[in-house]
Amino acid sequence: MWLALAFVSAFFLGCYDICKKKSVDRNAVIPVLFLNTLFCSLLLLPLVVISKISPDSLYGTIGYVPSVSIETHGYIFVKSVIVLTSWIFGYFAIKHLPLTITGPINATRPVMTLVGALLIFGERLNLYQWIGVIITIISFFLLSLSGKKEGISFHKNKWIFFLILAAIAGAASGLYDKFLMQKFSSTAVQFWFNSYQCLLMLIVMVVLWYPKRKNNTPFRWKWSIILVSVFLTIADFVYFYALTDPDAMISIVSMVRRSSVLVSFAGGVLLFHEKNLKGKAIDLVLIIIAMFFLYLGTK
Repeated sequence: MWLALAFVSAFFLGCYDICKKKSVDRNAVIPVLFLNTLFCSLLLLPLVVISKISPDSLYGTIGYVPSVSIETHGYIFVKSVIVLTSWIFGYFAIKHLPLTITGPINATRPVMTLVGALLIFGERLNLYQWIGVIITIISFFLLSLSGKKEGISFHKNKWIFFLILAAIAGAASGLYDKFLMQKFSSTAVQFWFNSYQCLLMLIVMVVLWYPKRKNNTPFRWKWSIILVSVFLTIADFVYFYALTDPDAMISIVSMVRRSSVLVSFAGGVLLFHEKNLKGKAIDLVLIIIAMFFLYLGTK
């Protein structure tokens, strides 16, 4: 079940990537990110309210949001800082890079999560899973060659550097998720970390963006901003629930979730008319093959 949920999460994560690209295209990044965290919190708020006023109606289900201790809030706040760091770097990178480049680079993020899972949680991969990991690493190398054809140097382009920093923070978040989901309610963690992110982004927006807004890219409202929050909320909800399974392997879940590149690649082609698709398609095929081996490894 946890593997199937990981694939469902991957689909909605791909939809999220497409809407995110649309939202930040020629738009101010920080207000978009703030609104994203705000809407994500509002989408889960009804579950919190119902859990308070009529707990029996949701108790025992994934939708129930229990009260959490001050100590738990501390753990969740740390996650909010990690995720927000990844998002800020990632949003700026995706604004300035083709979606067919950013998607596959993000697909390599689980390699770092894998290393952490091996060292921290003692997870062990079988032969098929190792083959999937190796193919994923090869796909990243081929992607760097495709990027050069678009004048994107993986060594000199600062947006690539931003994307790598976002990937590192994202990998750390994935490892932390495994810890959190085994200790606390997944829905409570999701609601409160979104709420803390919203508060942090409000501070960032007021202090850093608003005073200089006239000198930077102006903010324009786009309906895709709401879709960003909807797709992300669904993707995270399913993902967190998958990690509540004691048998779930964060190394595999993270790999499968990044198969969202299949959806984002299609969006880059159909909606954004991105170029140099032949070389990127090879990378895409390798990722599909890698996901197949990861699937075989869990059978």
